[in-house]
Amino acid sequence: MAATERFDVDLSPQRAWLATLAVAVLTLVAGAVALPRLVWDRFLWHYFWGPVLADAQGARCAVMTDAGPELLFQEARCSAARNAGSIVAEPGYTLVSEAGYAVTLVFFLVGVLYLLRGLEVGETLDLFFALTPFMFFGGALRVVEDANDAAQGAEVASLLAYPANTLIISPIIYFTVFGITLASLVAGVALERRGRLPSYHRFVFGVGTVVLLVTAGFLFWFVPTSLADVVPGAGVYPLMSLVTLGLAAVLAVVIYAGAERYAPVINEGTGRVGLVVLFGHAVDGVANVLSADWLGVIGVPVNYGSKHPVNRIIVDVTEGVQPEWLSAAIGTSWPFLLVKLVAATAVIYVFDRTIFEESPRYAVLLLVAILAVGLGPGSRDMLRATFGI
Repeated sequence: MAATERFDVDLSPQRAWLATLAVAVLTLVAGAVALPRLVWDRFLWHYFWGPVLADAQGARCAVMTDAGPELLFQEARCSAARNAGSIVAEPGYTLVSEAGYAVTLVFFLVGVLYLLRGLEVGETLDLFFALTPFMFFGGALRVVEDANDAAQGAEVASLLAYPANTLIISPIIYFTVFGITLASLVAGVALERRGRLPSYHRFVFGVGTVVLLVTAGFLFWFVPTSLADVVPGAGVYPLMSLVTLGLAAVLAVVIYAGAERYAPVINEGTGRVGLVVLFGHAVDGVANVLSADWLGVIGVPVNYGSKHPVNRIIVDVTEGVQPEWLSAAIGTSWPFLLVKLVAATAVIYVFDRTIFEESPRYAVLLLVAILAVGLGPGSRDMLRATFGI
């Protein structure tokens, strides 16, 4: 019996998760040491660290050479390196990196689920609402890095130098925000159980609100005072945020109310949480469309390009099938908003009552992740255009 009990403990889900993490890390490290050209240069560096390195130092690309990484600041040199068959990493994402980040996200969601079980929290949707400010905070913190890059490019005193600034560059920023969020959650739970707080949910929501306000307040101070006179287009354009949040709210309410009237089964499982999820992904879609095609109309004198391959694919397909006169009139990025809204509605429909009854913590955690992948990048796009950086 003792041997059986020990065998069961050794195979507990928590231990299996930790063992899987250790094996994955050791495998990648061993592969990078044994086959550096293949595992490090052509995979880990090319798709994951190289883009962060280039982004952190304001380069157009980074090229892996025999002597190590070389930063290039002219697109012509990047093109020449690609044509020569060199390993070139550019700021942004690729299909390979996005797939890798998706797998990593799912894996760590399982780890967080085990943590919530250990803390005996997260069984109600109160946790979902408590974590919402951190979604906006993540987007705002990423804009701080955009401001940092702009300052470096204009030879203005920057906030963070390499490598410290990598902490607020995607995807590392997700771990940074996660760490801050986790710390507030653990602290809130500990304070509640010691009788110093009536509810850890309010504490977590308060911490998220404070860090968001501090970060946004810094941007409202730093951009007009330090960048507006030296960075073309930098300033404060509140209409971008007002239009984004306003349109996102209208779209979310219309879809939610329409589903409630004509197909109530869609909202049956999530209730008002579904409205928040719709709003978060509508923010992402609207901000993307405005940044791509409508900034001139709302008075933002800056042009942006998408770093996500899915966005670029959607735009390329639209350009190929949509008449030129229509593209000139409404732009080519609007299908991305449609895709976001349809996907968010489908996700809400999947979350029926059975999921919450069978595994409430997992359902809450998954909804938090779904909101984060919409509201996080959406708030970043919105605030970046709001400050013209």
